[in-house]
Amino acid sequence: MEYQIISDGSCDLGVRTAKENHIEIVPFYVSFDGENYKKEIEEIGVREFYQKMVDNPTLYPKSSLPNVEDYLRVFRPYAAEGIPVICICITSKFSGSYTSAVNAGQIISEEFPGARIEVIDSSVNTVLQGLVVLEAAKMRDAGFTFEENVRRLEEIKSTGRIFFTIGGMEYLVHGGRVGKLMGAAGATLGIRPLITLKEGEIFPSGISRSRKKSMQKVIELVRKHFHETGEDPNSYSFVTGYGYDYEEAVGFRDELLRSLSEYSNVRQMDIYQIGATIGVHTGPYPIGTGLVKKAV
Repeated sequence: MEYQIISDGSCDLGVRTAKENHIEIVPFYVSFDGENYKKEIEEIGVREFYQKMVDNPTLYPKSSLPNVEDYLRVFRPYAAEGIPVICICITSKFSGSYTSAVNAGQIISEEFPGARIEVIDSSVNTVLQGLVVLEAAKMRDAGFTFEENVRRLEEIKSTGRIFFTIGGMEYLVHGGRVGKLMGAAGATLGIRPLITLKEGEIFPSGISRSRKKSMQKVIELVRKHFHETGEDPNSYSFVTGYGYDYEEAVGFRDELLRSLSEYSNVRQMDIYQIGATIGVHTGPYPIGTGLVKKAV
């Protein structure tokens, strides 16, 4: 292997997908008491994380980023073997994971002169970050050079979008993402916000008063995006992301594919579970889709 692809745990690829694509993951941490933190997936599974939230609706977990030492432990063996690394991190507007990776890379370059570690701010997160990481792996496997891979990743990352909805406002309020007054009004009216992520920032994209309608509006946001940009959906990779309810995700994915079939040739889409890094802010019922332009 000419070079190694690494990502922080925000990519939400899961153990199997990461292993199949020879991607190494540096996990985030999650805590339910604010003191004892466990590594996501390695020490606490994503399903276990959501189950604990569902069983304890007034318990609000917190996440913590990988530190410099976490990255050093992963980077060091590759540097020792002379294997270059491309490390893709969650948007720096959401987390300091990118900074931890950059600082670790600088330490490695002092320990191993000539070591090549390129740290990329993906400008995205969760399952969309996973798509970007998979595009990097596809390019590596297709024979792209290290430099070509980095250059192409920088080109496509700005095309990434996440359109999603959540089960309620309480986790956004608790995390300070929306004001308490708006959160109280949302809870009283049963409002479910629609949210778009692009270029590392989140934007409100509407509201709905029912779960079914909010998911349908997410699907409409995807159609609207391609209508307004004029981009060809066939040149994009798509993924469905969900929190706790897999069966709901299957139904959403199928409805999205039905909609896409009306204006594209997209017929397949993977389903990935949104991890704790984002789940602590959304609660157990985020659902939506991520899309990014294909690199290859």
